[in-house]
Amino acid sequence: MDFWVRAAQLILSLSLLIVLHEFGHYLPAKWFNTKVEKFYLFFNPYFSVFKKKIGETEWGLGWIPLGGYVKIAGMVDESMDKEQLAQPPQPWEFRSKPAWQRLIIMLGGIIVNVLVCFVIYIMVLFVWGEEKIDQSKMVNGMAIHPYMEQFGFQQGDKVLTVDGQKLDALQQLGGEILIFNKRHFKVQHPGGKVETIVLPEDIGNMMWENGAEKGAFDFRFFLSKVDSVAAKTPASRIGLKKGDKFVKINDQEIQFYDQFQSELYHNKGKKVHVTILRDGKEIEKEAYIGMDGKMGVNFKKLSVSSDTSAVYTQNYSLGAALTSGFGKGLRTMYMNVAQFKYVFSKKGAESIGGVGSIGKLFPATWNWQAFWTLTAFLSMMLAIMNLLPIPALDGGHVMFLLYEMITGRAPGQKFMEYAQYVGFFLLLGLILYANGKDLIGAIMG
Repeated sequence: MDFWVRAAQLILSLSLLIVLHEFGHYLPAKWFNTKVEKFYLFFNPYFSVFKKKIGETEWGLGWIPLGGYVKIAGMVDESMDKEQLAQPPQPWEFRSKPAWQRLIIMLGGIIVNVLVCFVIYIMVLFVWGEEKIDQSKMVNGMAIHPYMEQFGFQQGDKVLTVDGQKLDALQQLGGEILIFNKRHFKVQHPGGKVETIVLPEDIGNMMWENGAEKGAFDFRFFLSKVDSVAAKTPASRIGLKKGDKFVKINDQEIQFYDQFQSELYHNKGKKVHVTILRDGKEIEKEAYIGMDGKMGVNFKKLSVSSDTSAVYTQNYSLGAALTSGFGKGLRTMYMNVAQFKYVFSKKGAESIGGVGSIGKLFPATWNWQAFWTLTAFLSMMLAIMNLLPIPALDGGHVMFLLYEMITGRAPGQKFMEYAQYVGFFLLLGLILYANGKDLIGAIMG
């Protein structure tokens, strides 16, 4: 059931964004009296699920859910309509329009996606407000990724300020370091001691390369009983069973899941002394932990600590929602651009995901606030991705149009056709790679 709820949210979200993006091309094309021959949600090679001609435009629904398109007369696009392009230019065609009009038509989809992101964030803040955290009310503090402990962080810390400013969202702390290069943290340790931690200048890359960007800071979860044990793992080799409960690792009492992770992480490639509770009796075991820092156990659903009481909802007036929503949109824009320094790396290439990875971002139960918030994020991501100077994307067309406006000479039609082929196969390869990784991951579990 979780799969279908996520799939429905994904399809609805992407369909809305694709249609609005294509309207961003369609409307300025019509304003400049340019003929639009087709407007499609999804691609339709060989046949269409639905189509209807209204005026000069065929409106339809394709059967390959990987995007959508508008076919503008006289334009070298994914349709590769060479027959039309071989005819003399007509006044209603894209190629007959001034370069500045063609530029606006090509930027229209990107502009719409940016505006949609801002509008949705404003709407979400006005309708639902925003969840925030008052860390002073947290009893158990935060869960810290074990990698961050070497810099002075401790499990159960409270972050008082980041670069001198109070931060009221736990999950954003990792992004503050990774994307915004925040380095000065004032923290309160579990014993009450307050300390200022200054992170290295290259901390973002260090976190990225060591897998600490996910779950760098989060709520603490109580450790529950073992639900299952994977075969051929340290847990199976020492005879752990369903229903066992970890009490200690190396004489360190284990109450929270982050403590369990921390002990294993810091004992990679070593033996650990484990105390478990089984049927009311404590049992001592010794286990060798591999270099992945895992034991091979799955737990019953973890319950979050009572620190969720520190969460509150901040409501916004329309004026405040306009200001904060616009700021949230700008922040999202910067995050989407800044993350490319991590994408274009070896680990970045390995981390690329397709439709399945995006679908997992949606909650397993339908939540309109979460749906619209994620749709706003995806809208900005779609805008930034489409702006990349790759032929077959809007950014590729924009790049050639800017060249024409600067030099006064348009690239030849044959060059544009070959560039379109190159861009198309690049995108096809990327789509197959990303979705192939998702498929293999799903099969392998």
